[in-house]
Amino acid sequence: MKKAALMLVATAAAVVVLLPGVAAAQAGDVTFHKDIEPILQRSCQVCHRPNNMAPMSLMNYQESRPWARSIRNKVVAREMPPWHVDPNVGIQDFKQDRSLSQAEIDLVAAWADAGAPRGNPADAPPAVELPDFGAWEIEPDVVVTSPPHTVPAEAGDWWGDYIVDSGIPNDRYIKAIQTKAGDLRVVHHALTYAVTDPDAPLNDSSNDFFLNEYAVGKNADKYPDGTGKIFEGGSRVRFSFHYHSIGEEVVDRTDLGLVLYPEGEVPEKILYSRQLGQAGELDIPAGQVTRHDGYATMYLPGKLTGFQPHMHFLGKRQCLELIYPNSTTEMVSCVNFDFNWHIVYNYADDAQPVYPAGTKLHVISYHDNTESHRGNVDALNWTGGGSRTIDEMAFGWISWYDLTDEEYQEELDARANNND
Repeated sequence: MKKAALMLVATAAAVVVLLPGVAAAQAGDVTFHKDIEPILQRSCQVCHRPNNMAPMSLMNYQESRPWARSIRNKVVAREMPPWHVDPNVGIQDFKQDRSLSQAEIDLVAAWADAGAPRGNPADAPPAVELPDFGAWEIEPDVVVTSPPHTVPAEAGDWWGDYIVDSGIPNDRYIKAIQTKAGDLRVVHHALTYAVTDPDAPLNDSSNDFFLNEYAVGKNADKYPDGTGKIFEGGSRVRFSFHYHSIGEEVVDRTDLGLVLYPEGEVPEKILYSRQLGQAGELDIPAGQVTRHDGYATMYLPGKLTGFQPHMHFLGKRQCLELIYPNSTTEMVSCVNFDFNWHIVYNYADDAQPVYPAGTKLHVISYHDNTESHRGNVDALNWTGGGSRTIDEMAFGWISWYDLTDEEYQEELDARANNND
């Protein structure tokens, strides 16, 4: 298996060298300060800096040069920066797109292949101001914090809930939301809900209103202009946790931040986020790549605003397809899944898929239970569905809002006119 993997890497490298963009880049004498440093500033240094989440710092030439070959391989494979949408399938217009263009990938490859030259320090761009590690991606109006929870050094996974006062007395609408884990190492996931029932049981969220989901690598949810989620006045916040021990005792407190519309302001559209396309019972034999399919019917016309795949360690790829009432289909997005990055892919406003009433969302999930899959901790055993980290899941977090029949037709007409 290792020889095969090396052959694939060598083949990929050969293909990249032959690309026209790379040849042009080589002819132009690609250097670190002139060509590569601006790319690192825009898409890499937010994580690759001292005392941050990435394993190495790439803040200057001295730090970056030893990693030139690794940077090249990760960039060419589109594993870094973490943006795993398949560039050859479906919609490619997103908000907060941190991916590199093919031209930028070609520059990085040409630089590494030429021996990673430094170039003239006078060509270096000005240093950029980067947010503090763990800083909010939004500027919350309200922050609700979970009580301290002690995760033992060694213990089984823990699932449980806390309910906390929100401090929001009147009805408000949410325009952006983010869950910020207190300790990224132990919080496998955290779901948050608005609890409207004063007598709600501690460990039953079935009657609550879903707010947000956190998993490793998750970004903030920023809703399209004119859309929002209701937060009823006086509601409390339920934190529903899955904690995982890491060999040392850790005390976690997790924050939920909300950006709110002004009191009394109601957005044009109410936005929803749900787990859709659940694949049902999962059967993942050892040594195989398996496919599971899930479906959800959209009973009203609507517009999709975001897609976040969800699987665990064996997750390999997930695709979102629309099956229209006339049985035609449209592949919206495919994502090459990486468990370390649970990213919400928010579609650009003019690229958000619209669909008629009766459309089915088809979520296609692939799990890789072979030795070649680097996320696999045990390729010798069968794996099924479940809530533990070593179990598997297969669904998409889907964000959307509903349209009237008239609005749906108007949207179709407007897009047709724009394409003329």
